[in-house]
Amino acid sequence: MVVPRVQAAIASAFGEEYRGTDPVVRPSQFADIQVNAAMALAKKVGMPPRDAAARIVDALDLDGICTAVEISGPGFINLTFDGTWIEELLNAESPGAPAVPAAEAQRVVVDYSSPNVAKEMHVGHLRTTVVGDSLVKVFEALGDTVIRQNHIGDWGTPFGMLIEHWLEIGEDSPEAALLVDDPSAFYQAARAKFDASATEDDGFATRARLRVVALQGGDQETFAVWQRLVAQSKRYFNAIYSVLGISLTDDHIAGESSYDAHLAQLCQELEDRGLARISDGALCTFPAGFTGRDGEPMPLIIRKSDGGYGYGTTDLATIRYRVRELEANRVLYVVGAPQNMHLRMVMATARDAGWLPDTVEAVHVQIGNVLGEDGKILKSRSGAPVKLMALLEEAVDRARAVIDASRPELTEAERAVTARQVGIGAVKYADLSVGHDTEYVFDFDRMLALSGNTGPYVQYAAARIRSILRKAGVLERYTALEAAVAAAPGTDSAGTDGAATDSDGGTPATPIAVVEAAERALALHLLEYGATLHKVREVLEPHRLCTYLFELAQLFTSFYDQCPVLKSEDSVRESRLALCALVLRRLSEGLDLLGIETPENM
Repeated sequence: MVVPRVQAAIASAFGEEYRGTDPVVRPSQFADIQVNAAMALAKKVGMPPRDAAARIVDALDLDGICTAVEISGPGFINLTFDGTWIEELLNAESPGAPAVPAAEAQRVVVDYSSPNVAKEMHVGHLRTTVVGDSLVKVFEALGDTVIRQNHIGDWGTPFGMLIEHWLEIGEDSPEAALLVDDPSAFYQAARAKFDASATEDDGFATRARLRVVALQGGDQETFAVWQRLVAQSKRYFNAIYSVLGISLTDDHIAGESSYDAHLAQLCQELEDRGLARISDGALCTFPAGFTGRDGEPMPLIIRKSDGGYGYGTTDLATIRYRVRELEANRVLYVVGAPQNMHLRMVMATARDAGWLPDTVEAVHVQIGNVLGEDGKILKSRSGAPVKLMALLEEAVDRARAVIDASRPELTEAERAVTARQVGIGAVKYADLSVGHDTEYVFDFDRMLALSGNTGPYVQYAAARIRSILRKAGVLERYTALEAAVAAAPGTDSAGTDGAATDSDGGTPATPIAVVEAAERALALHLLEYGATLHKVREVLEPHRLCTYLFELAQLFTSFYDQCPVLKSEDSVRESRLALCALVLRRLSEGLDLLGIETPENM
């Protein structure tokens, strides 16, 4: 709300080079907010923090915004906002206009999910899929053009083994159906055959290796089987995406095979530019700054000694395509943290080659591991990776048990829908509510708890508000008002006089008055919604939105406990109902950006 004004004051006080300084805004027990920028600036500008704070305050223009600006302690700046200003901003947002779009919209390519053909999606894919989908939703909400890219593993050496296995068992065999029902079983059966015949001169392993050559050489029969494998796997991927509510479709698939025809030319171009050379029989680049334990330059292999291509080659082709053809301003790789070194080497090589100009930002959004209760990577009792579909089904079953016990009056259909929304929402929220580059322990009991920073806690707050509005007989009014605002082309929630209007376009919506301390705290947090989304867009951290929603739910609970709503009279009641409706809008909208549904009942 006031960050641009504080930054302008810093620039005025110390020079334009300091305009981008973080104001370090924090809550304050003595005011509405505290600005701590002077503490960090003191050394840079060569003066005591309190003197730096005084310079900032002298340059601050907060007329009509603050009723008090004070310096406390060693240099904290405490700001107390004018209540009228808070009400004006809050009512301009009512009934729930979207956040202000980014000043400069970008074309953002987001690479996420990236499962492998003929393999089960596991809990590791959950994080790349959920984090990536939340980021693209935030980008789109703020006006960016987003290009989703699902870089599936659909090419390379393993496909000789898989295709040969498919040809042996036949398309109509029960084993072939495993590609959709249990991909890991299909893959493991092929692998077992391969390993068992590895030493045979004319066995399955030999035929599988020849099948790779046939695939890469364009043999029609082999290519047709490969297409069937990919098609079956797409059905499996889409089943997972449907359960999770993920926005990826077949149109977003851009697998490794997409770039096969360009790899030889890419390698030749790197050689011609003097960026690649033969090392131990393989063609490699040696980007600056990467060394091994022996201190020697670390190679990025772009053509193997046997003439084949690996991840380094396809990833270089990918980044070149996304910049040249997709015209990306920003390229994000939502990929596991262990791939960081590899991706940094790819990006460095691409910059050396001129394929990744300085005007394009390329970022590895690192995804940490999901751990079991033993602190190790989550696995099943057999030691295999946990199957994602089984995990999601268990989440829904656990949620259903709780809902059956707590809400037996709901119909069977209502309980089934709510169980799915709560169970899937709990898993996704648990994943999104921690830093994407950190590890977390997968714990169903904690995920499904109605207390703490969990999906069900936030969902319950929204369902509770719906119940309040329903009892007051105004739920349909606010629902219709939001729908009318969303449907109006080229308009926001404000009418020509700045006041929100009801669904008929003429009746003013109830203004929100901010009087009590709990109302004030809730109102100020509501006004931080847009800034939170812009911060998520900037730093690529969806957990900031989770924290915002959790705190909003907490502040609503405090407000509802301290400020009677249904029992209040006349204008106070209407104002508080309007405040409840705005909180509901923000909770529902925020959860939607996380890819989580808001239940009607809980």
